[in-house]
Amino acid sequence: MKRIRLSEIAAQLGLKLQGDDREVSGLNTLAAAGPDELSFLANPKYIDALRSTRAAAVILHPDFAAQIPCALLSEHPYQDFGRALALFDRDQGFFSGISELAFVHPDAVIGLRVTVAPFACIGPRAVIEDDTHIFPSCYVGEDCRIGAGSTLYPGVTLMAGTQLGQKCVVHAGVVLGADGFGFVRSGQKIEKIPQIGTVQLGDDVEVGANTTIDRAALDKTVVGDGTKIDNLVMLGHNVRVGKNSFLVAQVGVSGSCVLGDNVTLAGQAGLAGHLRIGNNVTIGPQAGVAKDIPDNMTVGGSPAVDQGVFMRTLALMPRFPELFKRLTRLERKLAALRADLPNKENA
Repeated sequence: MKRIRLSEIAAQLGLKLQGDDREVSGLNTLAAAGPDELSFLANPKYIDALRSTRAAAVILHPDFAAQIPCALLSEHPYQDFGRALALFDRDQGFFSGISELAFVHPDAVIGLRVTVAPFACIGPRAVIEDDTHIFPSCYVGEDCRIGAGSTLYPGVTLMAGTQLGQKCVVHAGVVLGADGFGFVRSGQKIEKIPQIGTVQLGDDVEVGANTTIDRAALDKTVVGDGTKIDNLVMLGHNVRVGKNSFLVAQVGVSGSCVLGDNVTLAGQAGLAGHLRIGNNVTIGPQAGVAKDIPDNMTVGGSPAVDQGVFMRTLALMPRFPELFKRLTRLERKLAALRADLPNKENA
């Protein structure tokens, strides 16, 4: 079990230690933390849990420092808690070096300190840069390139020509570079349109388990630097995603969509093909997007509309049956008044 002194954590994270120095063995919530664990307070609504916590110390804003004897003072407690978690993160994988049970093509180029675990396959002309870790059962096809410091977890497939930047993390079961969904009807048959492009990931991209990103029909499908993609996401051929975007679980993006920088697609959002999504756009959960969205918009619903309109509509939905009944009664009264009007005019 890893144990780290609070003073060491403070030094590595650039925080100030208030109270006695001691060792901690891990991190936990305020409610569950024990006397040898570190916790955090990021939301003031948990202030009661702060007063009763058994944690050895708490990462919190200086405004709350007087309420606990031992703390690491932070202007951004949640972010610093995440950085502290990295100090206790367990190493994944027990193998180093290049296994005799792996296949590495003689024309592949392997950098320094690269790990290729048993039953991985590295194709011809593939370039694996320094400090890359390739787990068992990965397939790296012809002419692929994996940037320095990247990790491919078990069962990742990189089809021919796929390009990864530096410090990418690709989780188990991901397929990058499968054929895009290109077909055309020809009489009573369906003919395949060859997909001869590639997939390109920028630096510091993370791709969640069992996500698929299709190769382009022509040119390349692109994911920009710093973008984070959750599990079970599907990006179609020729999609372009900008920098520092979030794509949450089960998002589907149809072919040839272009997403700007700092875009967030919440869980199960779906985009029709050939759309342009601006910078700093947020698309809510299960939203269905059928038209372009300009910069700095937040939308929700299916079809997606401005978030304010969607939330007001959502609030009204429980009243729709009652409103329908009232409208029906008003229509009947109006019809009766109209029927009676000629009689009054002739009186």
